[in-house]
Amino acid sequence: MGMMGGGRPVGRARAAEDKKWLAEHPVSMKRVVSLFKPHRGTVAVVIALIVASSIIGLAQPFIVRELIDHAIPQQDVRMLVFGAGGLVLIALVTAVLEVVQTWRATLMGQRVMHGLRTGLFTHLQKQSLGFFTNSKSGDVQSRLINDVGQMQSVITNSATSIASNLTTVVATACAMVAISWQLSLISLVVFPPAIFLARKTARMRRTVTGQRQQEMSNLASLIEERLSISGVRLSKIMGTGTADAEAFTGSSRRLIDLEMRSALAGRWLMATMSIIFAVIPAVLYLVAGLPVTSNGMSIGTLVAFTGLQAGIFRPVMGLMQISVQWISAMALFSRVFDYLDADQELVVPVHPRRLDAAKVRGEMVLENVSFSYPEARKPTLDSLNLRLEPGTMTAIVGATGSGKSTMGSLLPRLLDPTGGRVTLDGIDLREIEPEDIAEVVSVVAQESYLLHTSVRENLLWAAPDSSEAQLWQALEAAQIAELIRSLPDGLDTMVGQRGHRFSGGEQQRLAIARTMLRKPKVLVLDEATSALDTVTEALVQQALDELAIGRTTLLIAHRLSTVMRADQIVVLDQGRIMESGTFSELVAQGGRFAQLVAKSELASEDA
Repeated sequence: MGMMGGGRPVGRARAAEDKKWLAEHPVSMKRVVSLFKPHRGTVAVVIALIVASSIIGLAQPFIVRELIDHAIPQQDVRMLVFGAGGLVLIALVTAVLEVVQTWRATLMGQRVMHGLRTGLFTHLQKQSLGFFTNSKSGDVQSRLINDVGQMQSVITNSATSIASNLTTVVATACAMVAISWQLSLISLVVFPPAIFLARKTARMRRTVTGQRQQEMSNLASLIEERLSISGVRLSKIMGTGTADAEAFTGSSRRLIDLEMRSALAGRWLMATMSIIFAVIPAVLYLVAGLPVTSNGMSIGTLVAFTGLQAGIFRPVMGLMQISVQWISAMALFSRVFDYLDADQELVVPVHPRRLDAAKVRGEMVLENVSFSYPEARKPTLDSLNLRLEPGTMTAIVGATGSGKSTMGSLLPRLLDPTGGRVTLDGIDLREIEPEDIAEVVSVVAQESYLLHTSVRENLLWAAPDSSEAQLWQALEAAQIAELIRSLPDGLDTMVGQRGHRFSGGEQQRLAIARTMLRKPKVLVLDEATSALDTVTEALVQQALDELAIGRTTLLIAHRLSTVMRADQIVVLDQGRIMESGTFSELVAQGGRFAQLVAKSELASEDA
């Protein structure tokens, strides 16, 4: 499946990109129409309102003609009252119809967009980690927020604008011919050059506007990268503050030039439009005034026709943009469908076997398990057979790239094996509801992820029904309760972006407390202390020991101190189990594990 970057192209580049995307990812019109099937009634009402508004509005020039030609010259009070009242009534009715039409169209658009947005979010949640690893940064957010969001404009604005413009053009053209076919012919002669000039000016402005939007995007990226907490830290460390300021200044200076060009292009567009609106009526007045061409034309006819002619220009221009709007709309749908059509690597069972967490023993078994990444030449895991007895700790050791983390990802079903199966209490994980697996199996990784909210909310995210006492109990067990109590806001302390309010060890202990609240039966510890100093590691290790009590634990580690207490140790090498046993058994065998210990590859400072 093709991936696109997080930013959307703009101006001409956007149109070209949309055409290229559609050529590579065509979208069925039938599929687009199917989105609106549940809203057939609303579509019919909106179209009816558009047609009614356009037709009712066309009565105005005919009333004006009667007022000017008959009511005013003849001082016909009755006709004057009815005519003036008719003009007010037409304005009132068309305004009400347009409000109702906008309300119905917007509501329909929001509902369609809501269905797409929630469907896409749910679908992406079911994807494997590999899907997100292979996606470009920001692409998922861009499609979920930007592309789906722009569909609101497509559905409510573009679609209704096309329908309204088409109805207005057809109805107005018929009314113009009915009032004066001679003046209609003259308008046809003047229209082409007028439209050509307006389009050329609009195209120029669109190009400049596209460049301006691109520069604004660059400016926003600079702000996001340089003024984020990580960016500021890196800038201070690397001493790039001056260079960053110069880059920002240069981008801002270029934006000034583009803003000026955009503003002037806009003025040229307005000037061109003003000339067009002045030239066409002038020609019509000239024709109507010359004895040779007037043919007894009344003033009312001229005024009514001029009003119609002025009103037809904008919808004609709008219809000329249909191709661009159509391509843009189809590209948006195609991008969203592209993600919706992505195959689920982690298929949710149609008839899942539900687990009662209270009755789960926690026995995990890997039966002839193999795993290969799509781009890899050889399997990461090859024919593994391993049993994790309930309530025991199994330590996995091996060199970098031996497959330890991949094995750890199989237990919570972050990945599915490409061969063999992984079972929980004898049931294949692929047959179990994902939410049930998440309730039973938890992971504490080297990099803990905290939400940008309070400590309390971070803990409740794992167990929403936890009481205050349970929160403090988990913090006590994680060896961090004393620190939280010492903070002015206690549990309501904000952790900051990505948890930067706390140190790495403190973040890790908060993550452990959060996991404790879930009370999992199976625990995966993926090098949870490898990036910590000795003192912090001791605190975190205490918390992990507390967390592992009574749980089936898979410990992925590279330090001797963290594997000595394991019930069994498994040595991985190039995706295969080389040997397994207790610490003393493996040292006594003098095999691969003994070599690692002898070479201090597993030794920590206190070994």
